[in-house]
Amino acid sequence: MSKSPAAVRRQVAPPETSETSSALARATAFLESHSVYEKTGRIESPSTANIERLVQLLGDPHLAYRTIHVTGTNGKGSTTQVISRLLTAHGLKVGTYTSPHLERVNERMCINGEPIGDDQLAENVLAIADLEQLVGTRLSYFEVMTAVAFRWFADSAIDVGVIEVGLLGRWDATNVVRSDVAVVTNVSLDHTEFAGPTHAHIAREKVGIVKPDSVFLQGETREDLQPIFAAAACSRRVVRNQHFELSSNELAVGGRLLSVRTTRARYDDVFVPLHGSHQGDNTAVAIAAVEEFFDQPLSRDVLEEGMAAVTMPGRFEVLGRQPLVVVDGAHNVGGAEKCAEVFFDDFQVDGRRVLVIGMLKSRDAAELLGALRADEFDLVVCCTAPTPRGTSATDVATAARAIGCDTVHVDDGVSEALAYAYRQLRAEDALLVAGSLYVVGAARPVLHELMP
Repeated sequence: MSKSPAAVRRQVAPPETSETSSALARATAFLESHSVYEKTGRIESPSTANIERLVQLLGDPHLAYRTIHVTGTNGKGSTTQVISRLLTAHGLKVGTYTSPHLERVNERMCINGEPIGDDQLAENVLAIADLEQLVGTRLSYFEVMTAVAFRWFADSAIDVGVIEVGLLGRWDATNVVRSDVAVVTNVSLDHTEFAGPTHAHIAREKVGIVKPDSVFLQGETREDLQPIFAAAACSRRVVRNQHFELSSNELAVGGRLLSVRTTRARYDDVFVPLHGSHQGDNTAVAIAAVEEFFDQPLSRDVLEEGMAAVTMPGRFEVLGRQPLVVVDGAHNVGGAEKCAEVFFDDFQVDGRRVLVIGMLKSRDAAELLGALRADEFDLVVCCTAPTPRGTSATDVATAARAIGCDTVHVDDGVSEALAYAYRQLRAEDALLVAGSLYVVGAARPVLHELMP
């Protein structure tokens, strides 16, 4: 018989430093022995049976707290972060689960913005390792990390979990949660190697996170997808431009200034410290989702406190100003188009523009470079994303030349590419690093070293 949710809310004494080091080494070895790339083919006969069995063995920790579940082709990360900050500002203890990480795996799970500590990470990973044999099959990396987050959140007695989907939705390991609010930010063509080829196929996968008891918060407005969304069994469906809308979205110093209308309230002059008009769209969805969670409007104090705390490392993150240095994990066409729009339209650059780019083999290099407007940069520096799935720097460069990039340089490693690019910069120039979160994750510490 599985334990009750309360049974997993136990306190774990922190190990001594040497014990922590040993446990962390064993936990890291266990994680590295599991495939980071969880799925290798199309979603035709998928199953959540493994994660269902695992959480049952853990005592169903994911049922020990209320949940907001977030999916979408683009914007789900930003929406998750804004939701989490608004809930924290409301005085709740909030667990946030996201993926992938940029520099350390600990980043994937936070409580009130603080990542899991090494000792807690090791203890929870090793607990999952002990149970893998009982599950009856080898777990994926993402299934392990999802169970670790659920267990840690329950042990920490959080009030609410904000859970970001890893891939699509219906068959994602996170989809064992029973969400109070299920959010679909938008639907574009991505991960078509797993589902597709049409928007309708993608929409059906994403709407699979909606449960009969969930409030369904729908950010996507495409008319051809409405029958799919309308068919979702839910307690209430809340639709952008019907029940909430972004009524103004203006460029401001350091972010955007918004007005958001819902059926309960109007929120004017909301400052969000994120770049790009799309972040206004994401923020409107987040505000509406939190309203639905509480079933009441938000106070101005909560709104301002929550928004002031919002950060998105690696997502159009400005690391320097003279020269302008920006990193953005844009890795699909929709995200790349938004990135280019912000970079070219929202920032005045008097000098040269330099792009450092690396991407995964699953991407069409020419298509992604075109979406980033790579041919409008004065210099394109190509590198290989630091993963076995990375497209070679030479192949990226070939695609860059094919779309009309005049000056292209190749450096296989991210560090070498950045060092070369940075040497070309003057104070009036601008550098953008994009194409993959793997590249951005590797770039951030290097850039901190390079910048004065």
